Amino acid sequence: SLLQLKLWNKYRVSNIPSLIFIDASTGKVVCRNGLLVIRDDPEGLEFPWGPKPFSEVVAGPLLRNNGQTLDSSALEGSHVGVYFSAHWCPPCRSLTRVLVESYRKIKEAGQKFEILFVSADRSEDSFKQYFSEMPWVAVPYADEARRSRLNRLYGIQGIPTLIVLDSKGDVITRQGRVEVLNDIECCEFPWHPKPVLELTDSNAVQLNEGPCLVLFVDSEDDGESEAAKQLIQPIAEKIIAKYKAKEEEA
Repeated sequence: SLLQLKLWNKYRVSNIPSLIFIDASTGKVVCRNGLLVIRDDPEGLEFPWGPKPFSEVVAGPLLRNNGQTLDSSALEGSHVGVYFSAHWCPPCRSLTRVLVESYRKIKEAGQKFEILFVSADRSEDSFKQYFSEMPWVAVPYADEARRSRLNRLYGIQGIPTLIVLDSKGDVITRQGRVEVLNDIECCEFPWHPKPVLELTDSNAVQLNEGPCLVLFVDSEDDGESEAAKQLIQPIAEKIIAKYKAKEEEA
């Protein structure tokens, strides 16, 4: 029915089963990954499962691939890319190769940036092999509870996913993968979302994220696309500002 379709679209459900918890008094989503919640907290001790700050969820020791450990408090004051990935997944491996270069460029430009690898590998050995290629930090593979809590915090439905956070731990973009692939020189870092984008192969994935307006224009040669962008940019900015004021995703 139409109502069912509206609910699927509203909560961006892309696979089933899916369990989403909502605060009935405000209508806001409390948790997207309800299935992980009931697996991790069968007794309901953490009810009502609302989002916690990143610093609280990530708290504990982190690893470098040389075996050194450091405390998660070392991430404070930096932009952080939370990278959900696994060696068995080919798109993950190809993104990791690009991301290693992006990470190096951003650090060389003097930006405070760290990446946190949250593994979905199937064994400790596979994790170690994959992590050996990465110059950043990781949640220890054995700490399954913390890895699961991070998956829950960001409602991860598939990998690779790169969530980019500001220095306070708030989400800048969930589309880090698209941004990294679109911006090889990292000129746009930390990739604040743009109200209007040119539709490309790599960012078409956003068509699955929610309602989109696609404007077709005749040609690029006579400035048509620039004129069209000028036309819809203020409208898009207004819509985004409206949702931001409500603290909802546009």
